[in-house]
Formats: sequence, structure tokens, C-alpha cells
Amino acid sequence: MNFFCCRSQEELIGNFKNNGREWYPQGQTRVVNVYDFKNLSDGKAVPYGVYDILQNQGFVNVGVDHDTAVFAGESVRRWWSNVGSRLYPEAKEILITSDGGGSNGVRNRLWKITLQSLANETGLSITVTHLPPATSKWNKIEHRLFSFITINWRAKPLTSLETIIELLNHTTTKEGLTVTAMIDQNKYPTKIKVTDAQLATIHITRHPFHGEWNYIIHPQNTVKS
Repeated sequence: MNFFCCRSQEELIGNFKNNGREWYPQGQTRVVNVYDFKNLSDGKAVPYGVYDILQNQGFVNVGVDHDTAVFAGESVRRWWSNVGSRLYPEAKEILITSDGGGSNGVRNRLWKITLQSLANETGLSITVTHLPPATSKWNKIEHRLFSFITINWRAKPLTSLETIIELLNHTTTKEGLTVTAMIDQNKYPTKIKVTDAQLATIHITRHPFHGEWNYIIHPQNTVKS
């Protein structure tokens, strides 16, 4: 079983102020926009991070459209296709720790439907444990991945997708953290509705303790354990 965490955030692309301080040679300071209004931006980037606790490795899928459950599921799929399947070729199941809200939230029906498609495609059983409300700060991805990403790009304007990818790929720590980042140009429409009938088709086993937060989604061609 692989144990990893996931979550997303949104950044505006443009010559905007980025928090933090960075030393420049005298006379080479950079002028940036203090106010990050969307109409002044060149688009947005939505980094969705996957952090592998066992390997101390981060994978960031950088979207350019909406942060939806389908985007979240595609980010996990890309991690598995590009990284996870090579690291864990014998894996039968994976364990995801995620926040309780947002695109991979507890009540997000589309998140479960998307994971069902992923389970069917990979043959993996996917165990999900959601953090309870107001406890997302305890998600290890905050302290072991995104905090170091923030440090690495402090005071650097995120002027393009290429700049963001380069900064992400060069995020490291003395403890051996490495990060792989890629751009996701797909479109992810919002307001996709999942009916009760569709939800009923999910091959899910809920844990005895808070089954709404903790559950396993099995491939649909297998028998529940």
C-alpha cells in the first residue's frame, strides 16, 4: 500500500508581488504589481500536489482551468502513470489522505465517481481518508511539500507557466525532497451533476469509523473485501 497526501491551490500568472524577501544586486531590483487583480493576469495556474510519504517525493500537476473533482482525479492518475506505477509495480491498493473540502471533498460526489474510473483503469483499490473539518493544516503535504514550494519561490513573480514548472521542479530540501511537475492543458467544466443512480454504482466499502470520511473504492470487476 502506498501512502500519500493530496491537495490543490490556485495562483495567478503575472508580474505580481510574491510574499517573502530575496536579495538582488544593487540597482537590479524588480518592479512588480502590488495588487493581483485577475484582469491584470495572464491566466491562472492550479497546482495539485501529490506527496509520497515513503519516498519523500512530490508530484505537482499544474492545471490552467478549473479546480474540479475530475482535475483532482486526473492529477492522481498522472502521478500513478508517471511515477507511482514504476515505484510500486506490485501495488494492489493505495491510500490517499486528503482535505475534507474542495475538489476532493467528503461530499463531492464527482470525486468518488472519478476515483471509481481510476480504480477500474488501474485495477487498484483506493482507500481515502479525509481530514475532519478545520484540521487540514495537519495534512503532511502542507509541511513536507507546499511549505518548501512556497519557500523556493518566495519573492519571485510567477510570470509564466514555464517559470512555475521550473520553480516546482527545483524544489528540494536537505532531507532529500524532490519534486516533479507537469502542465495540464485540459479543460475541466464545472457544475457536472452526479445523480443518485450514478452514485449507487460506485463499488465502495465504508469504514466502521466515520464511513463518510474513510472508505475504499474497489475496481468494479472485483468483490468487496
